[in-house]
Amino acid sequence: MRRQAGAAGRRLFEREVELAALDEALAELHPGRAEPGDTADADPAERTDGPDVDRPRGGLLAFAGPAGLGKTTLLAEVRRRAAARGCTVLSGRGGEQEQQVAFHVARQLLQPQLAGHREEELRSRLGSWYAIVGPALGLCAATDGSPPDRQGLRDGLDWVLTHLALTTAPLVLVLDDAHWADPESLGWLASFAPRAEELPMLLVVAYRPEELPDHAHQFRRLPGRAGGRPLDLEPLTAPAVGTLVRELLGPEADAAFCRECWVVTGGNPFETIELLAKVRDRGIEPTEAGAPLLRDLAAAVKGSGLIARLERLGPATVRFAWAGAVLGTEIPPELAAAVAGLGPEQAADAADRLRGARILTGADTLEFVHPLIATAVYRAIPDAVRVALHGQAAWCAVDAGLGPTAAARHLLETHPDGDPWAVRQLRAAARETQRAGAPEAARRFLARALREPPAPQERAHVLYELGCASLLTEPATTVNHLRAALDEPIREPALRQGIVYHLSQVLAHSDRLAEASELLSREARRTTDPRARLRLRAHRLMWDAFRADEQESPARSRRLARLADRLTGRDVTERYVFGLRAWDATLRGEPAPVALKYAERALDGGLSWAVADRGFEVPALVALTFLYADRPERAEELFAAGTAEFERHGWRGAHLSFAYTLLAYIRYRRGRLTEAEEYGRAGLRLAERVGRGTPAEWYSVATLVTVLLARGGIDEATAVARDHDFGEPFPAAVTFPDAQTVYGELLLARGRTADAVGELASAGHRLDARGIRNPAWCPWQLHLAVAEHPVAPDRARAAARDALERARRFAAPSVVGQALRVAAEVGEEHEREPLLREAVAALERSSARYELARALVALGAHLSRTGRLRDGAEHLDRGLTTALRCGADALAATARDELTAAGGRPEGPTAPEWEPPAVPVPRQGEPSLAPPLLPVAPRRAGRTDPL
Repeated sequence: MRRQAGAAGRRLFEREVELAALDEALAELHPGRAEPGDTADADPAERTDGPDVDRPRGGLLAFAGPAGLGKTTLLAEVRRRAAARGCTVLSGRGGEQEQQVAFHVARQLLQPQLAGHREEELRSRLGSWYAIVGPALGLCAATDGSPPDRQGLRDGLDWVLTHLALTTAPLVLVLDDAHWADPESLGWLASFAPRAEELPMLLVVAYRPEELPDHAHQFRRLPGRAGGRPLDLEPLTAPAVGTLVRELLGPEADAAFCRECWVVTGGNPFETIELLAKVRDRGIEPTEAGAPLLRDLAAAVKGSGLIARLERLGPATVRFAWAGAVLGTEIPPELAAAVAGLGPEQAADAADRLRGARILTGADTLEFVHPLIATAVYRAIPDAVRVALHGQAAWCAVDAGLGPTAAARHLLETHPDGDPWAVRQLRAAARETQRAGAPEAARRFLARALREPPAPQERAHVLYELGCASLLTEPATTVNHLRAALDEPIREPALRQGIVYHLSQVLAHSDRLAEASELLSREARRTTDPRARLRLRAHRLMWDAFRADEQESPARSRRLARLADRLTGRDVTERYVFGLRAWDATLRGEPAPVALKYAERALDGGLSWAVADRGFEVPALVALTFLYADRPERAEELFAAGTAEFERHGWRGAHLSFAYTLLAYIRYRRGRLTEAEEYGRAGLRLAERVGRGTPAEWYSVATLVTVLLARGGIDEATAVARDHDFGEPFPAAVTFPDAQTVYGELLLARGRTADAVGELASAGHRLDARGIRNPAWCPWQLHLAVAEHPVAPDRARAAARDALERARRFAAPSVVGQALRVAAEVGEEHEREPLLREAVAALERSSARYELARALVALGAHLSRTGRLRDGAEHLDRGLTTALRCGADALAATARDELTAAGGRPEGPTAPEWEPPAVPVPRQGEPSLAPPLLPVAPRRAGRTDPL
């Protein structure tokens, strides 16, 4: 972007500390370039630098100070010195009038590097990020469909900036007036700032500390530079002001005059420079006799004095300055003339006058000499005139082809007037910003459109769009908007259905499942369209499937079964019903072939994970059906496809966390525990970026705790649970895996048997009441049997037998084998060997390698203890090898101990089996990476440590 004329050539006074920090940062950024005085040619033996002396090191450098202390001049010097060292320099600047324009600063920084390429080149250069970051950066129009979520867009911008840093290194990014940057850009840069040290990139920002928003707190503490804090600019001292006076006015300026200059300006560099310009213009001698005139001249530099000076330039010039203040930082002269209502000659004359008065600078693009001047001019505009100028600016922006978003930020400053044109522009701007990934900006535009107000027949549309824009961030507000939309007269059935669907979605995701179900039921009764009614029923069945308080769960299952048997799968709604039927069969423990039949029918014709008005819940349930029915490869294939869809759409927050978490659970079920832990930790990192207490966190913590317990990491699992407040109250809806059961398993592993029995029994009572009886999905009975065996062996055996009976009905070999092993563990002595042999045989027919290892070790230990050492050692050795391949460290240690006790020689570690992951696992700090996930209960405040 353009900078203020002459700033780069101005001498800096008393900024030695700041410039030294800058030079040090630039030297580390470009270590191979020796500056005069460097010791690059010194004897290597005398150098004390570490081995990475020549490796570029980036970082963050921040300058903070009130207005007028020379931040802009200092940043001009930053750009000059960086360019002299051969650095690529990107510049941006926040503007007081542009704070409502989403990604305004991001576009200033990145557009010049990308906008000159043809579309094909851009697509090649940005790859899969093109459709995600292109609309935000103004490189392409947003396509129809779901916009990226905030995390996905930030990851895309991270990738673009990282790519630029690596391909144009060394890179210096300079942001002036960061306190005025738009929230979307500032939030992104603040989150990116800690990563600058890892790249050949220096990020330099300047801001007014009292105006910096909370979401930019990273700029208040610098990683590794300047003692961990920004460099605070101080006013100039009296000697520095005296030197400046003599440089600009001549060496004859006497001490009294110089000191008075310092007194009236307070050492503020901007005010001092402006004051001396006025002294020179007026021809005042810089002597003690002229000192009394300085106070009046200083008053004309700012505030009312500045405005009085502006008014003396004439009405046309004043209008032109007002128009420039309304337009913001970069002012096209033609647009300013149109807003001011001036002809070309009048506008050119006004611009010349303002340049001569040191109010504006520039030619092709104008800007105010200093933000203080822009603020003073803007605030001096009479209220009614200011509102009218913003309205005129909106019209002129559209006429100039700048689009509705450019007009909308001006319409925000106008008074409601029932203008249909304004409503149209605001709605169009909201669509643009929503699809570009800025829902907060879209919400501001739509809220303003609602106040205009829209025509009665348009009001429902605006309320619906406003609700959708608030969906991810303000569920309670969304409910209010969508309920209000339903109260409006709606002539279009498709609009009403969209409102109902999104209202049910936000109710469900707010743990108000009963309200969502009742809403869908009521709407289904009133609609006359059979296809619409079927879709409403399907959505109701889906939310009811997650309700823990559902009173008639078996009756719902019967209705669902009858409905599924009548359908043919001709459209996605019918396939959703098949998917729900498959999952219901899985939960209730119907034979696995029944569940698989409906799962395959659901997939026949396609089932997308990323359709905006459908949700991804049903495709995920279909994939999990394959997992529990011992088809984990198929489940992983489907999750990999879903993950790819999330990535393409830029859904890299809760959606991607859920995908990685479930991939971790699939690897756990397959006995690939090391990979499962990697995926689980990746899912948890993503969930933490989404926010604490979210559904994504519940799923990821429960899965990671399960995996860590399988590996023997009881202390690690406890730490994860404690760090994330994992415990009561548990979600009110079904989760994967069941949170209360996982918590009971953790208590059991920690030796808190009585507490574990209570939690597991409570989980069983809750699930049995709903007819959820499949131990493949939730093995609460198996854990309960193990927990109760020392104190109530008969009750433990009864629980194990019942679980085994349920497992045999479902007939998936993995759960049958697991249930057989537990039945042997708590059973009579004479039952153990046949049960364990049957367990091993069943598990060998499945891909559940970890469960197979457990059964082999249990069988080997039993055989060894009963005197059959050779047979026992053979099974123990197989169990040890399998446990090592799984990454089940504690189980492997147990197998070694049993082998030693049996007189055998434990083998050394066996190389684990490995297969390429279906999708990449994001590492800590890497960008991996909509609506909340399946509904859970909100956290309650004031909870004690659950563990």
